[in-house]
Amino acid sequence: MSELIYKNKNAFDALGEEELENARLYAEGYKKFLDAAKTEREAVREAITLAEARGFVPLPEGDGGALAPGSRVYKSVGGKALFLAVIGETPPRDGINFAGAHVDSPRLDLKQLPLYEDGEMAFFKTHYYGGIKKYQWVTLPLALHGVAAKADGTLVPVNIGEKEDEPVFFVSDLLPHLGREQSKKTLSEAFTGEQLNILAGTKPTGGEKNENRFKTAVLKLLHAKYGIAEEDFLSAELEAVPAGRARDAGFDSSLILAYGHDDRSCTYAALKAILDLDGSAPPKKTAVCILTDKEEIGSEGVTGSQSRILESFTARLAGGAEQAARCFESSFCLSADVCNAFDPNFPDVSEKNNSAQLNHGMGIMKFTGSGGKSGSSDASAETVAKLRRLFAENGVLWQMAELGKVDQGGGGTIAKYMANRGIETIDAGVPVISMHAPWEAASKLDCYMTYKGIAALYGNEI
Repeated sequence: MSELIYKNKNAFDALGEEELENARLYAEGYKKFLDAAKTEREAVREAITLAEARGFVPLPEGDGGALAPGSRVYKSVGGKALFLAVIGETPPRDGINFAGAHVDSPRLDLKQLPLYEDGEMAFFKTHYYGGIKKYQWVTLPLALHGVAAKADGTLVPVNIGEKEDEPVFFVSDLLPHLGREQSKKTLSEAFTGEQLNILAGTKPTGGEKNENRFKTAVLKLLHAKYGIAEEDFLSAELEAVPAGRARDAGFDSSLILAYGHDDRSCTYAALKAILDLDGSAPPKKTAVCILTDKEEIGSEGVTGSQSRILESFTARLAGGAEQAARCFESSFCLSADVCNAFDPNFPDVSEKNNSAQLNHGMGIMKFTGSGGKSGSSDASAETVAKLRRLFAENGVLWQMAELGKVDQGGGGTIAKYMANRGIETIDAGVPVISMHAPWEAASKLDCYMTYKGIAALYGNEI
């Protein structure tokens, strides 16, 4: 009667040596991607570089409905979102297999006029982006990534703090000897958003009577390196992110510790899966990889998944707006986003029977939301059954997942925005430990199985 009992296996018990080696090799490519893609702009730029090397070309202007099966095209949206498509044997108007991930991650954004001096030190004011625990971002080596758009239209890339010979930045904290009152506060009260000020320099320029000489010293260094002045901060996107490379974690190197697993673990899986589609034989249905921005703040704006750009892109593939609407009704979408992995250090927030575990494969979330499933698309039983069958036929290890106990918390993804378009949608992705922390941990095997799951979707009718 044991066949009546559902048993979710650890991947190390279920896989042979060949698959374990495939997962290890996959992780090496993923770590390189993480190091090259610490912001949404960098992720899109790196994705385009990899795609063009695999034969993808910009989507031609005008009606793309006549694209031949096997055509590999992409569309960048402001350099911060990206759509990639491989045209299938059946016309796009008859349905598309979508996999959608997001390329943004929690971070500290510099304000529009961030630079000031106080106490003979220069600082950057920040405005945090996404859901963070503020205390985790203090006394941490930070790097600055982003762009400054000058008034003449020149876009100046900024990247400092990643190389060994470059300085890093940090937010200071109060020493414990003077922290008696601070320690009485809750974690959310001990640090406020306005206290997340990044130390930028302590060396002045000019004589003692010069005003703003610490701030001016930083401006001189920025101008010498990047040719930008303080006014250029007004039209800049500069992000402070954890400095350092993605690293193996644990004596057995089974995990990856890195910034941005949420959601670049799924970004890379969705990207690599579409790049790896057989160039000599088109898939049955058209495959589309969606990499959007702004998920961490509600998927708003031109580059977020609520944007009508997806309709425009699909219409160009399918041959018109009416055909795009028909296409959505016959399509399937994996909303590729991370879920939390069960952490035995914090067992009280999870219900173990329905929590994802490290090394148990891709996590499928039938619903997200909070409380009574509020804000969730809540996939149907038939949708879950389709994935069960697809993954069983393609050797994909998977597990069901849930974002904590009922009434404990919750969260959201892009799933509801895809479902609102009439697309059959479900969440699935990589289980993560310490999600939204500056450094997150994920299993190499789970990352690899997420890639295999998305690849199975792209390559099959569902």
